[in-house]
Amino acid sequence: MHQTRRDSSTNLPITRKGTKYIARASHHLYNSVPVVIAVRDMLKLAKNAKEVKEMIKNKSLKINGRVVEDYRESLLLFNILEADKTYELSLLSTKKFVFVPVNYKNLRLCKVINKRLLSKGIIQLNLHDGSNVLTKEKINVQDSVYLDFDGKIKKIASVEKDKQVFVMSGKYAGNMVKVSSIDGNKIIIKTKEGSAEIEISAVAAIWNLNLLKIQ
Repeated sequence: MHQTRRDSSTNLPITRKGTKYIARASHHLYNSVPVVIAVRDMLKLAKNAKEVKEMIKNKSLKINGRVVEDYRESLLLFNILEADKTYELSLLSTKKFVFVPVNYKNLRLCKVINKRLLSKGIIQLNLHDGSNVLTKEKINVQDSVYLDFDGKIKKIASVEKDKQVFVMSGKYAGNMVKVSSIDGNKIIIKTKEGSAEIEISAVAAIWNLNLLKIQ
């Protein structure tokens, strides 16, 4: 299945001119990158979709440790792509997606967007990329968790005053900013222009994430 180039997400770093149709992401249509666009157009590891399909056939591509099975599979913010190297999907301050090589494997960042209590004290965390994880640890909505590829929580990061956060959406998307203060669901951040108030849901707390050095 395809979509028109004109109707594609403005976050995709592709030209507005070219073939009329491009691959349609399998899910999260307007905030993800299809594997074929990631490998062919962004990383330049293939010349065409046929070569990407051959890489998939040879099990040369993985998302979050899982072998890719379809060239339209979606990569979301902070997802890990293993190809010739290991990459993490990030955003530039231009709001365009970018793949940044990372020097770690078996680790990905997820923002907790919701949670619910199950039986026997088990909590289900609903994460920004549509995945879920079960835990008994005390973790709040708006926190970030670092998961290994088996779904085990390795690190927790919270949005806190004077800490750096990554803006995931909105006017300041793609920027690393410092939190000046927190007031309920709002935070004040320091920007190049001074300061601004944004929703806490728009940012992800981070911990030692080297991709965020990219500007």
